[in-house]
Amino acid sequence: MMKFLQNLGKSIMLPVAVLPVAAILVGIANWIIGINDDQTNVVTSFLQTAGLAILDNMALLFAVGVSIGMARKSDGTSALAGLVSWLVITSLLAPSSVMTLLSRDYTSTPLEDGATLAEGEKIVQEHGQWMLASPDINAAFAPGSFQNAFIGILCGIIGAACYNRFKSVKLPDALSFFSGRRSVAIVTAGVSLIVGLVLLFLWPLIYSGLVWFGEHIVDLGAVGTGLYGFFNRLLIPFGLHHALNSVFWFDVAGINDLNNFLAGDGEFGVTGQYMTGFFPVMMFGLPGAALAMYVTAKTKRKKIAYGILLSGAVSSFFVGVTEPLEFAFMFLAPPLYLIHAVFMGISMAISSLLPVRMGFGFSGGFVDLMLNWTNPLAENPWIILVMGAVWFVIYFFVFRWVILKFRLKTPGREDDDPDDVDGDDSGSAGFVGTAVKFIDALGGKSNIAELDNCATRLRMEINDPSIVDEPALKRAGAAGTIKPGGRSVQVIYGLNVQFVKDAMEKVLAGDIEAPAADDVPDVVPDADESSASVAVLEKTAETVVLHRPIPGYAIALSEVPDATFSSGMMGPGAAVVPTSGEVTAPADATVVTVFPTGHAIGLRLEDGTEVLIHVGLDTVKMKGDGFEPLVAAGDTVSRGQPILNVDLGKIEAAGYSTVTPVVVMNNKSAVVELT
Repeated sequence: MMKFLQNLGKSIMLPVAVLPVAAILVGIANWIIGINDDQTNVVTSFLQTAGLAILDNMALLFAVGVSIGMARKSDGTSALAGLVSWLVITSLLAPSSVMTLLSRDYTSTPLEDGATLAEGEKIVQEHGQWMLASPDINAAFAPGSFQNAFIGILCGIIGAACYNRFKSVKLPDALSFFSGRRSVAIVTAGVSLIVGLVLLFLWPLIYSGLVWFGEHIVDLGAVGTGLYGFFNRLLIPFGLHHALNSVFWFDVAGINDLNNFLAGDGEFGVTGQYMTGFFPVMMFGLPGAALAMYVTAKTKRKKIAYGILLSGAVSSFFVGVTEPLEFAFMFLAPPLYLIHAVFMGISMAISSLLPVRMGFGFSGGFVDLMLNWTNPLAENPWIILVMGAVWFVIYFFVFRWVILKFRLKTPGREDDDPDDVDGDDSGSAGFVGTAVKFIDALGGKSNIAELDNCATRLRMEINDPSIVDEPALKRAGAAGTIKPGGRSVQVIYGLNVQFVKDAMEKVLAGDIEAPAADDVPDVVPDADESSASVAVLEKTAETVVLHRPIPGYAIALSEVPDATFSSGMMGPGAAVVPTSGEVTAPADATVVTVFPTGHAIGLRLEDGTEVLIHVGLDTVKMKGDGFEPLVAAGDTVSRGQPILNVDLGKIEAAGYSTVTPVVVMNNKSAVVELT
């Protein structure tokens, strides 16, 4: 589950990257309107239209972005599938559709400042503006209520899942036109129709329940205000925070906090209590969190983290649009988001107790703070700045401590980031140099049809395997080459094969300036069939004694039904036929790599010996199904400590062998003994 959330978090970063600019455009427009006696002009209309075009369609951006990011090797088809899912679900849940199904009418009119609700009237949000809706409409189906980030993310996941499952499906000849990628959008539409029908009945129940909850915490004073702030943040991923907002900001339960403040018709010292606590967190707390995430980012990824976090911090401080920052760590590090929600609740509760009141028309950012500083209902607004300074410090130190203590994968700390490739120094030209040499030895870019990797080897489909130069691959650092048959070619490299593959993909796509193959020196100048690879350091013969990493009976490596292991090409070792699925550390070690699909883990023992534990044969093809890594790269583990849970039944059901090779990667003369 954690791996899924982290993949989701990475996918969301693509659409999130465009939000800060849009928020700043809207903020500038609101600033100009505020200092121009609330009068709009051509400039403000231009800026607002441009900014709201993005902010109002944030959920749609999530649908497309997530469908791209969550798909395996997406070629754009998954993006179309995500869009199809969004169109089906939002069209089915649109007010006009719902009212047609219910045989009722739907109308809405702009909500005037200071307006109160008549019997049966409801508040909805359309295109960034709060509206009065006809009594027949369920507020849960107003555009601002269901066209939210949660629905967008859900549509993106549906699109990606359908793409991953059906992109290679083969239909009967009569329907062959719809085979493969053409079937993805069709299947997505069908799945989305079912999901839309479920939401048609489920969504209003959840929405109405939250409104009921909001109405019943009103009488709890500061505690109720704090609970509102906590759940306001907690519900943002699901798009249901509007349900609570309508209770406290408008006249659903007799509060009407937002309209009363803007109209100046409320009670001094009371009105604004359900908005004030947002300012310190949005303007100062979240930027403090951004700074904490930046300073804890890995050195090689700080530049990437800087761009994401700085733009998000500016958006949060200046305009009060927090989504760029919140979605940056919401799924990557859920515990941090829970802490953020708690802090928001505390800020709201404290603000309710202190003699400070402030409100906003758009959100709790610097623009609204300045525009409403002289509002007759604004009470001691300078206290917000003092509270903000305190919250900045709290957020920074708490986030920094939690990130480092629990090794959370915040922006710049993710695993297997391809951007690490360029900065690594493996060989004289790094992995890029190795990639260039490999591509040249494989017959050039045009000869490589498909490229993938498992724990230690590149797996490729080659157009013409006969022109593959195996000695050249050896000289470039390969431990060996296997040709299983047909156009398949496998190049054994070592635990860092993921980085070589990433570099090869960049070179093949032309994304980086790569040196010519002849300009990159060979790793092993006089390589022949007995030479070592770059990953192998020759040592004198020694016995490496390892604790059996998985319960079962040991067999010789030569008995493993896979030539890559049985030939000793990857190194000496032994194997286990497992009887249970708990994998433990065979010795005190540091985790070097955890393969993305979880089927293999590389360890470095205290004496420098590198050990690979490869659970099953060809299990990379299971794409992580049945594997649950319990450690991450860089972790220190003790002998006997669980590092991986495996569902052996799933491996056998998928038709793969569960035999688990345990191989020493950097000492070809070693003798491995499993105890």
